[in-house]
Amino acid sequence: MTPKGSPSPDLTLLTATAVPDFHATPHLAAERAFKAICLLALFLPLLLLIVLIADVFVDGFSRLGWTFLTSYPSRKPELAGILPALVGSAYLMLLTIFIAIPLGVGAAVYLEEYASPGRLTHFIEINISNLAGVPSIIYGLLGLGVFVRVLQLGRSLLAGALTLALMLLPMVIMASRESLRTVPQSLREACYALGADRWQTIRRVVLPMSLPGILTGTILSVARAIGETAPLITLGALTYVAFVPDSLKSPFTALPIQIFNWISRPQAGFHVNAAAGIIVLLGIMFALNSLAIGLRIRLQKRVVW
Repeated sequence: MTPKGSPSPDLTLLTATAVPDFHATPHLAAERAFKAICLLALFLPLLLLIVLIADVFVDGFSRLGWTFLTSYPSRKPELAGILPALVGSAYLMLLTIFIAIPLGVGAAVYLEEYASPGRLTHFIEINISNLAGVPSIIYGLLGLGVFVRVLQLGRSLLAGALTLALMLLPMVIMASRESLRTVPQSLREACYALGADRWQTIRRVVLPMSLPGILTGTILSVARAIGETAPLITLGALTYVAFVPDSLKSPFTALPIQIFNWISRPQAGFHVNAAAGIIVLLGIMFALNSLAIGLRIRLQKRVVW
């Protein structure tokens, strides 16, 4: 029973639900406005990207074909192709991978597993983080001064690969370190308890466990590097090449430079060729990103904690 003089529970509940909370209304409006701004910030760039990609496909899709992929550049737009640029980009990326990945993963393993905390280690970590944000044209100037002039490599395929490898190193190191940190310390201690030394622990436990993250970060870094134009132009890569590179010292061109050359021409036919080259470049980058996602999913299924 309800004590005499006290309100009924039903009346109290009705009163509490009937009276609106005027203090919460401004906060609710602000939250809705913030959500609307976030959605606008998400969909507006996506809409612009879709419009740009659609415009490129409309302009260049009709030019795509086996002849376009296997032909050499020409002064006539209808006869020009991207074979030297496509082969040059492939050679450039293979050399860059062979240079950057061993150095980057090795540096990450040393900093995470061997280096003692101190001022020197902290100084190196800060500089690696800063180098990851340096504009790519600065790496082009560095490659021009060191590899082309000081080491006398000339404007060759090797000089271009070394320049792109320098640009990729900070990103590979940071991605590899983040992946190495995901391996629990308890696994390392269990290996030491079984009599394994540090190198055996790293080689048989730590690296296999962190391999999905390392591969994903590396492939995404390579996908970024394949579209770089500024360092290669600064380095002096050729814009018109009528041959395929046959050695490390050969002059070369790359797909972004060939696209840049065509888009700077006044003829409309070359603009169509540039749009077709952009489609090929987008396809390569999409394939690399898909490969990174597929490898990560497949390798993560093999990792059992």
